[in-house]
Amino acid sequence: MKLLVVGGGGREHAIIKKLKENPSVTQIFALPGNGGIKADAICVNIGAKDINGIVDFAKENKIDYAVVAPDDPLVLGAVDALEEAGIPCFGPNKKAAIIEGSKVFSKEIMKKYGIPTAGYETFSDINAALDYLETAPLPTVIKADGLALGKGVIIAKTRDEARQAVISMMKDKKFGDSGSRIVIEEFLEGPEVSVLSFTDGKTIVPMISSMDHKRALDGDTGLNTGGMGTIAPNPYYTKETANRCMQEIFLPTIKAMKSENRTFKGCLFFGLMLTEDGPKVIEYNCRFGDPETQVVLPLLKTDLLSVMQAVTEERLADIEVEFSRSFAACVIMASEGYPSAYQKGYEIEIPKVTAPYVYIAGAKEQGGKLITDGGRVLGVVAIGDTLKEAIYLAYQRADLIKFRNAFYRRDIGSRALAANRQEDI
Repeated sequence: MKLLVVGGGGREHAIIKKLKENPSVTQIFALPGNGGIKADAICVNIGAKDINGIVDFAKENKIDYAVVAPDDPLVLGAVDALEEAGIPCFGPNKKAAIIEGSKVFSKEIMKKYGIPTAGYETFSDINAALDYLETAPLPTVIKADGLALGKGVIIAKTRDEARQAVISMMKDKKFGDSGSRIVIEEFLEGPEVSVLSFTDGKTIVPMISSMDHKRALDGDTGLNTGGMGTIAPNPYYTKETANRCMQEIFLPTIKAMKSENRTFKGCLFFGLMLTEDGPKVIEYNCRFGDPETQVVLPLLKTDLLSVMQAVTEERLADIEVEFSRSFAACVIMASEGYPSAYQKGYEIEIPKVTAPYVYIAGAKEQGGKLITDGGRVLGVVAIGDTLKEAIYLAYQRADLIKFRNAFYRRDIGSRALAANRQEDI
């Protein structure tokens, strides 16, 4: 089979490596891919948002199956266009991808169908939003309505911070049109959990839970990032909590989307907060999370392509999706300065012994060498019989990789270890 994977980051590299395990796969094309993905797929310089270019390439190269991984092309209708051209796809269509494409939509659907989430108000008028902030409880959460590279959420601890967040989104257009409407939301407290799930619109199969580390620096300090590391499974996500989420959140969400004539097929990501009042939805994503995918897929025992095809063909209930009982950890190595200003163009040295466990996110090939080309450069993954073992091994491998201005958090998984009453690393 000839496969096409749309995207070019660490998540896509993880997906490609997993798809390669299927013996029927003869070729994988990555559009656009990156310098590191090139070792596992044929990279083609067509942007992830170039829908016409993607469709033309798929038709010309007789692609048998396509996976659309990033949020932008999903929201733009890449799956619709590929399916119209006769190419089966994994991923939601444009109507369903709105669950991530519009935070206002997702909040309103949760309210309509009684799915637990934070209290909120929506605004399209800046003055009304600023007036509301005068009496809003603090801290408060301000979210841009549309896609913003995972950075359109600001937790404001003071009224000045809240006002500045609203002004930057609605007046200064920090996130472009994504900030034309905003959501001002109740601040929730509790452990955060990421749960990716396979769904064909009828059946939903949650994957292994994970814990992301969003802040740039140790101790959960510094600026918010796209994710500095992950562990799986998340120790806070107990069997009891999982059962409750299935009944109160997962199934109701799938049924709600179907009722709205927006049947969701693909990977639906649930960002959850485990509050004193029970689990609540912080956000939905219409695709695999990054870097959650880098720890979840290595634990998947069932063939990924077979699961994806079952989703596409609406027969997910007919297959058994199994995960390993092991533990996984991913440490993100970034360019110093990320997520603000950073320099790139430095050679990356990855020892052969470590290479199989590395997912490349921001790198290009230049003169036969791998060069840094992004804020988050790569993710280093390890699997162990215990969480402590997985974390130790991930750091052992990360320490062997060298590039100028590299930095990474040294406490990935420490909260999870504490929750397990294990010794901190």
